[in-house]
This record gives sequence, structure tokens and C-alpha cells, in this order.
Amino acid sequence: MSNQCKKCLLLESGEKNTFDEVKSLIEQIDNECKLDNDSYSARLKLCKNCEFLISGMCRKCGCYVELRAIQKTLHCPNADDVKW
Repeated sequence: MSNQCKKCLLLESGEKNTFDEVKSLIEQIDNECKLDNDSYSARLKLCKNCEFLISGMCRKCGCYVELRAIQKTLHCPNADDVKW
């Protein structure tokens, strides 16, 4: 049985290959479309405390939270309790 953390972001959960792919996608996003580091970190902190986070994915929409949270125009998909 695996001891992977289910309430973690990708890199923390041992999903390094997937994290590297997501990181590559993030790098391709125009800087004007990205949040500053402090705002991004704040969003990820909220995601880490969300009941719908599992191994870096949001169970509300199926996204990788690191990829969704970096984008200025995107918001938390939880319509019942929008976090950011």
C-alpha cells in the first residue's frame, strides 16, 4: 500500500513526472497572464486546505491546482465555497 499524501500538491505527493509536465505548461503561459509569486502561493495554500484537493488535482473540476492557480483570470471552481 502506498503512503502518498492525498492532501498535497503534485510535487509533495511524489508525482514528480506530472509536476514537471505541469511546470513546463506554466512556463509557457505569458507572464502578463500569471499572478505574482505571493498571490500564487496564497492560492495554493488555500487549495492545500480544501477538501477537494487530492494528489495535486481539484476534484471539483479535474484541474491540476498549480496550473489553474497561477492564471490571473481563473478562479476557484468550487461554486459552493469559492476560495480565490
